[in-house]
This record gives sequence, C-alpha cells and structure tokens, in this order.
Amino acid sequence: MESSEEDDEYPFIESITPQSKIDSVHQSLTEKGIRKLCCELMDLKDAVENMCGDMRTKYLAFLRISEEAVEMEHELVELRKHISSQGILVQDLMAGVCREMDDWNRSPGDVHDAEVEEDPLPNEEDLECLVISEEAVEMEHELVELRKHISSQGILVQDLMAGVCREMDDWNRSPGDVHDAEVEEDPLPNEVTDPKSEFLEKIDLLLAEHKVDEALEVMDAEERSCPDLKGSVEMSSYKSAFMERKAVLEDQLLRIAKQPSICVAELKHALVGLIRIGKGPSAHQLLLKFYATSLRRRIEAFLPSCSTCPNTFPATLSKLVFSNISVAAKESAAMFGDDDNPAYSNKVVQWAEREVEYLVRLVKENASPSETSSALRAASICLQDCVNYCKVLEPQGLFLSKLFLVLFRPYVEEVLELNFRRARRVIFDLTETDEGLESSSDFVIILSEFAIASDTMMTDCSIRFMLIVQDILEQLTHLVVLHFGESVLTRILQLYDKYIDFLIKALPGHSDEDGLPELQDHTVLARAETDSEQLALLGAAFTILDELLPRSLVKVWKLQIENGGGEGESSAALNSSAAPELKEWKRHMVQAFDKLRNYFCLQFVLSFIYSREGLTRLDALIYLTETPDDLHLPSLPFQALFSKLQQLAIIAGDVLLGKEKLQKILLARLTETVIIWLSNEQEFWSAFEDESNPLQPSGLQQLILDMNFTVEIARFAGYPFKVVQNHASVVINRAINIFSERGINPQSSLPKTEWFTEAAKSAINRLLMGSEDASEPEEYECEEEEEDDDHIVLPEMDEDSDSEDTSSLSTVESFESFASASMADLESPSFTDSES
Repeated sequence: MESSEEDDEYPFIESITPQSKIDSVHQSLTEKGIRKLCCELMDLKDAVENMCGDMRTKYLAFLRISEEAVEMEHELVELRKHISSQGILVQDLMAGVCREMDDWNRSPGDVHDAEVEEDPLPNEEDLECLVISEEAVEMEHELVELRKHISSQGILVQDLMAGVCREMDDWNRSPGDVHDAEVEEDPLPNEVTDPKSEFLEKIDLLLAEHKVDEALEVMDAEERSCPDLKGSVEMSSYKSAFMERKAVLEDQLLRIAKQPSICVAELKHALVGLIRIGKGPSAHQLLLKFYATSLRRRIEAFLPSCSTCPNTFPATLSKLVFSNISVAAKESAAMFGDDDNPAYSNKVVQWAEREVEYLVRLVKENASPSETSSALRAASICLQDCVNYCKVLEPQGLFLSKLFLVLFRPYVEEVLELNFRRARRVIFDLTETDEGLESSSDFVIILSEFAIASDTMMTDCSIRFMLIVQDILEQLTHLVVLHFGESVLTRILQLYDKYIDFLIKALPGHSDEDGLPELQDHTVLARAETDSEQLALLGAAFTILDELLPRSLVKVWKLQIENGGGEGESSAALNSSAAPELKEWKRHMVQAFDKLRNYFCLQFVLSFIYSREGLTRLDALIYLTETPDDLHLPSLPFQALFSKLQQLAIIAGDVLLGKEKLQKILLARLTETVIIWLSNEQEFWSAFEDESNPLQPSGLQQLILDMNFTVEIARFAGYPFKVVQNHASVVINRAINIFSERGINPQSSLPKTEWFTEAAKSAINRLLMGSEDASEPEEYECEEEEEDDDHIVLPEMDEDSDSEDTSSLSTVESFESFASASMADLESPSFTDSES
C-alpha cells in the first residue's frame, strides 16, 4: 500500500506513455479502490461492534428494569393487602357507628324531649358518635382516592412490563442469536443453563463495571482451559464472541494507559494487562509515548528560566533528555525483554534519536544570539555534557554520539563563525565596543609597552585582538577542542592574517588601492611614520604570534589532555593528533607575519635607495664612471646603508627590548633585501649590458667590494649571513659574466678573493671609528661594546666567524624562525631563504 502512495507522487510523462506505466496506473487505481473498500469495511465493522455493544448494554438495562418491575409488582400486592385491611377496619367502624345511631334513635321521644328541655347540651356519647361518623366519611373518601391511584400505578406497571417484553422480543429476533419458543412466550428471559453463555454474561458484567483485573484473570483462565480458544482452532461463534470481549478489554486498558494524569505504577499495571492479552507492541508504544509526554511537560516548565542562565541551560536540558531516555530504555528492557526481541530495542533507539533531535532544536531555539560569547559557551557545555551522556548510555545499547555530533556540528560551526565575525568588528572597527571583554589580562600589560613608541590606536588594535581571541578560547571545553580544534585554529589564522593586513595599511608607502580589498571598509586613523612606530607594530604582532597566542592555545590543549577522562587511549590519541595540527598552524601563522616583516623591509630599503624626488641613489653609473679611491671604501649608498642599519639597531634595542631574535632576523632581512632588490633591478643590469656604456675593471671591483661589504655587515653584527652571502654570490657571478662578455678578463683584472674580504672588514672598521686611521680597531670595538651593551652593535669578529651563535638562527625550524617567508603575497621581488 505504501508503494502505491509513493508512485502517485511521481510526475507523469506527457510524451509517450509506455504500457507498463498504464498497467501500473490502473493497478494503482485498483489498489485505491481496494483500499477504499477496506476502509468502508473497517467502518462497517466498527459500526457493528458499536451496535453489539449497545445491544449488550440495553440487554443489561432490560434485566435491571425487569427486576425493578417485579419488585414494584410485589410492592403493589403488599399495598393492596394493606388497603383491604384498612377497608375492613373502616367498615367495622361504620357498622359500629350505625348501631350506636340506631340505639340513639330508638329512645322514647317524650323522654328525649324532656331531657332536651332539661339538658339542652348533647352528652359525650353523642358528640363522639358525630366525630366518628365524620372521620368515617373522610376515610371513605381517602380510600376511594387511594384505589384510583393504585389503579393508575397498576396501569403504568403493566405498560412498563409490556415495553420490556417488546424490547426483549426485538433483541431476541436479532440475527446471530438463537432463542427458544419459550422466550417468545415469556417476556422475561429464563435462566441460562449453557456454561459458555454464563461465562460470556459474567465477562459482560465485569466489563460493564470496568473490573479489568477480574476480567483479565477470568479470560486468562478460560483461554487456558477451553480448547475452542486455542490458536489453530477454526473461528467459532463462541471464539468470535470471546475475541470481541477481549477487544473491549483491550480498549479499556488503552483508555486507562492514555489518561494524562496516570502515574507510573498505574501505567505499568495497564501495560502488563495489554501484554497478557497479546498486545505488546501497543503497550511498548504507549510506554515510549508516556515518557515522551512526561519529558515535554518537564521541559515546558523549565524553558521560561532559560533566559536567566544562558550559559548553563543546555546542561540542564541535556540532563533532562538523556536521563529520560535512560529510564525509558531500562523500563522497556525490564517489561518487554529488549535483548530477546530486537524489534523493541530498535524502536527504543529510533525514539531516542527523535528525542536527541528535539534536544538540539531546543538548544538552538532558546540560546542567546549566535554571535555572543554566551552562545559559544552554551554550545560548548551542551556538546561536552551530551557526549558524556551518550557514553553512559552505550552499555544499554544506545549509541547516539555520532548522531548528536552530526546534528550539532552545523550549529557549533555557525556559532564559531559568528563569534569570529564579531571579533573582526571589535578589532578593526575602532569605534566598536564590547563591554564583555576584560582588560585586566596579563597580555594587556605586555602589549601596552609598545604604546610608548607607536600610535595608541594601533596598539589598542593589538590588545583587542588578544582580548577577543582569549575570550573565545575561554568558552571552549576540551571536547569542543577535540572535535572542532582545527576549525578554531583556522579561524584564528584568518583573523591574524587580516590583523597583519590591517597593520600593513599603517606602514608608509601603502595606498588604499594596493591590494587588501577586504580592508577597504576600515580606516586607519594614523600612519606609522617613524622607525620606532613601525618597529612597535612589528613587535606587537611578533609578541602575539610568538608568546601570547601559543600561551593561550597550549592552556586550552593541555586542559583537553588533563580532562580526557583518565583513559590512556583517549589521552594518547589526543596527544598524537594535536601536535601536527598546532605545528602546521604555527607555520602558516609565521607566513602571515612574514608579510608584515617583508613589507617593512622592502619599504625601508626603498626609502634610502630612492630619493623623495624618485631618483635612484643606487645607480649603475657609480660603477661605470666613478674611479675607486685608494682607501678601498664601499660605494656611498652602501655606506649610507651601514649607517642607517646602525641607527635602526639602536632604535630596535629600545623598542624591541627582550626581542633579540626578532631584532637580529629583522636587520639581517634588511641587508638581504638590498641585494635581492639589486639582483632583480633590470634597469641596473641593462646599463652594464648596453654596449654604448664603456666598462672598466675598477667598476667590477667596486661592485664585488660592495657585495662583500654587505655580507660582512651581517657577519660582524651577528646576523644570519648565509642567505645574504648566497644572494651576494649570485650578483657577483652575474656581474662577472656580463663583464666577461664585454671583453674584460676578471682573472687578470681583479685581486684575489681574500683581498675583498679584508677590504670589507677594513672598511667596516674605518666607518666605525669615523677616521681613516684604523691602527687601533680592537680598542675602539671594545669601547663600542661597553657603551652599547643593551643595543645591537656591529662588533668586529674573526675572519672564520661561522660559529653556532651566528648561524644558529638560520637553521631553526620554520615555525620558530621568521626568516623563511616569501614575498609572493606582495608586488615585489621574490625572496627566498635557505631555511624555507
């Protein structure tokens, strides 16, 4: 029948209808007719059952009326006897009165006249006789009225008896009942001598009086003792009557079980009765319906208080739902034996799944707005408690964890997404306020140190970033981190990447038209113009990445491991899955920070390569026209670079105090950026390749000296210089190739390699001393170390200074070092590091 209903839902093909489709359509119409006929037959059956029930009820009423009529007849007979006795007394009294009157009338008239004259008042006997005569007359009238009343009552009784007889005759003539001729003659039924009829009458009386327990016992005993009622026997009239009464008993038990105010004990009693008459599925359905209704009432009473406890109300809801599921499952197993009958256990599982869906819907409907931290906290607590409850139910055969996670995951993802959208508004819209954020955290003090050297608004942006991220992380429970940790890390990475783009907009040289379209709606109130302000931005972003965010995340991940339930397997699985996740996240975070660092380095280098008028200070003409002096100093642009790096090192020592790793790698990246820019500046190399420009060996010598000088700057400052050295080698090799192609032999015109190294070292000493006399360089270097002990200085080092202290920063892993990012995200030359 179900398949036909499904086929009716498919649309018809309007083109060519195949014969199979026509047959199926007619078949479906035939099935519809059969279904309609079955429905009519069922209605007819219900009508017949109702009519039989009414006839049985009328029969019992007729029996009671007939008994009352017989009793009334006896009362009428007694009343007639009483009236006859009263009539005899009245007649005797009337006779006595008459005799007294005759005797009084026979007295002599003279005497009477004389007595009258003598005594005009009557005597007492005369008065008594008069009173008795009057009473006798009144009583006679009352007897007449009483006879009339008795006759009318007799007529009513006769009419009642006649009506009862007629109703009994009509009932006896109904089809399916066999009556003797004596019943037709006698208006009252005779005593039934058939034991089966007596049993059916007894059952009817018990059912009429709603004595379901006694009826159940009697029917059980009869079903066990009577062979006509056993399973394979053909349907007889007695069995049919017995089954009809069994259906009536079932209906009464169902009515008892469906009462709204029924208690658990009464429900169990009614369900046991249904099980005894073979209606286990109906009883099981009523049991589950009872617990579902009970849960709805408890939840309706609790829901008005959800607004008063927005963070914890899901915990109460989940406790109500899962405790109700547990009790229902236990009662079902105890009453129906779910282990022996999988059909019942499957129904319990299906019912429990619907209750879990109802719980998820309630949490969504009654939670706070999804973008608030209270909604995230409520979702976290709900997931934590529900998954724990699901584990408790697993020994009962209810495995609901996967279903709950599938149903609840979209809501948690929605809450996380909206909370991080709120975070973007709080961080980047400086007019947005969030009163729920606490400003007394430790990292507020740490980040506030950068406010001295930078704009307060930009520092406030960094503080807001950590406040909102910390607020989100504090709402997460360990199971939320276990199931949604990767999603949380991804969103933190996206938020940090937008934060970096926001800082890039504050650096000089950036225009609103250059990239970063997602930040067009946010306005930077102030630019970081000075070196200290720019370094403060870098320091804040680096502190968040390297110190504050890892501290917050490790706290959450450690909490997850500590509260793993004490089971070795879950803790081990968590530990193995969390480490790669965090490591990959840190690598992407470093790449996001490298965008800011590389942009700063590029703008810093371009600011001294190009003048404000747009002219290039580092031009190829210095190697084509100028003649090197006898002091063998580097070109003026590289001397300016050396001086500017010194100044920046002093400022970085003040602004980035305690961030020595960032200072070294940042300044090393600056020297690397100069050489990278030079190697990629096509206009610079085109001047050498132009045959109209004459080349001199001294120009090649000066270029190689400048490259060695740049490498020595990084070497003597303690920066990671290997990458700088590699890029310098590329520039030197390219220059040698160009000069060789133009007819200049480097082997004969250039000094040895050691000469360039010594010349570069000597140039650094001269520039440090500020004098052409480099006779006492070591003493000067010691003085510089003493004066600038707290800053990055440029001390002289040995020629073979490839110690571990110098090169260690270039060999650390990518998530611990910031020297491995590329410039692919910026419109600038591609930077590549040996660490990457």
